Amino acid sequence: MCGIFAITSNTKSAQLAHLGLFSLQHRGQESAGIAVDNCGLLSAHVGMGLVSQVFTDRNLSQLPGANAVGHVRYSTAGGSAAKNAQPLLCSHVHGQIAVAHNGNITNADVLRRELEKKGAIFQSSADSEIIIHLMAREKGPVENAIIKSLPKLCGAYSFIFLTPGKVIGARDPLGFRPLILGKLGKSYILTSETPALETIGGKAVREIEPGEVVIIDKNGVKSLHPFKKTGKTAACIFERIYFARPDSIVGGKSIQSYRYDMGRCLAREMKGIKADMVVPVPDSGNHAAFGFAKESGIPLKMALMRNHYMGRSFINFTQSIRELTVRLKLLPIKDLVKGKTMVLVDDSLVRGTTSRKITQSLRRAGAKKIYLALCSPAIVSPCYYGIDTPTKKELIANRMTPEEIRRYLGVDGLHYLSLDSLLQTSCGGRRDVFCTACFTGKYPARNPDVEK
Repeated sequence: MCGIFAITSNTKSAQLAHLGLFSLQHRGQESAGIAVDNCGLLSAHVGMGLVSQVFTDRNLSQLPGANAVGHVRYSTAGGSAAKNAQPLLCSHVHGQIAVAHNGNITNADVLRRELEKKGAIFQSSADSEIIIHLMAREKGPVENAIIKSLPKLCGAYSFIFLTPGKVIGARDPLGFRPLILGKLGKSYILTSETPALETIGGKAVREIEPGEVVIIDKNGVKSLHPFKKTGKTAACIFERIYFARPDSIVGGKSIQSYRYDMGRCLAREMKGIKADMVVPVPDSGNHAAFGFAKESGIPLKMALMRNHYMGRSFINFTQSIRELTVRLKLLPIKDLVKGKTMVLVDDSLVRGTTSRKITQSLRRAGAKKIYLALCSPAIVSPCYYGIDTPTKKELIANRMTPEEIRRYLGVDGLHYLSLDSLLQTSCGGRRDVFCTACFTGKYPARNPDVEK
């Protein structure tokens, strides 16, 4: 899962991209980068770390240009290394090009082997570089090379390409990963989430459709639909459960509203639960807890104090670091917790390590009973489309029964939101809108690198 941002026709493109990336920092904390087009000459600055660590006033001033593309990375393919930091900038038969990618190409290994046999030399281990080599083998203008190359990819992708005089955006035919078109004066913007637009004073125009390619140049925006429409989409449901910012607008509604409704559904499914308080696991559990408290009538208490200087523990790239950050990130307020029965509301349960540390800290603070309520069904299958759950053995719900999980977590009760309720809050109950493979094991797109 990554964040991407591009802006056109603006003399402060690098500075605005920099601000946009700050608004997308929750989507990736390993590396950041910006590439610019300065009168047909592309240059870039990328580095490991947060946006604030990678960029200074000085290196931003060394990125002049009217068009810019930026990226924040959370690696799910290729590993965490400086060579994989994006945007990837290269020169080939179609001239200079910079690529920013959000998603996971599931046939990357197959394509890489085929391309290497034909003489391709890769500079990174990121799956994003595949598209550059595929384009180099196609004739015609750069946009034609992109359109001819995209159908060869399997899996999830939202791409932004920066070429001299053009910014090109592309979204996979199932629409796994988000991509938004916005406007700021005469400038057009492409980004992963709407807050990145609002941060710089822009406004959303629309979502890029699944399978759509948009070409932005001095003549405006040109929209192409090179893929056959099937009427089915597979947007990642985890965007609404966890990844997206609460103030992001998706489908005309804020993510906060979706999560609030999830909490209300949880309360209905747990009707009759007796507790002194509803306690959110901040921040992703906050709005669901508000909904749970409203529906159940149980008072809401912010009994867990979050250190906002810590990152998101789920997307730290090693398990040992994940476990350490939980202790630094969340601490109970003992005066609220001691002797109380609580409903602890969280977004999901993936590996179980974070939830276990939280419940242990609540027990040490004197909690009497803890009922864990989760805003997603049990996650039993790995994600191959850009979320860091690559193997079944890492998924606690795949290797333990609900009762075993309850005992492992040290809670008095465990409740997952049903899939029907989740879909009802997210899309009116339709099952052909979202990817729910992590709950069902039914994958909407081929995964050649893992299929036997």
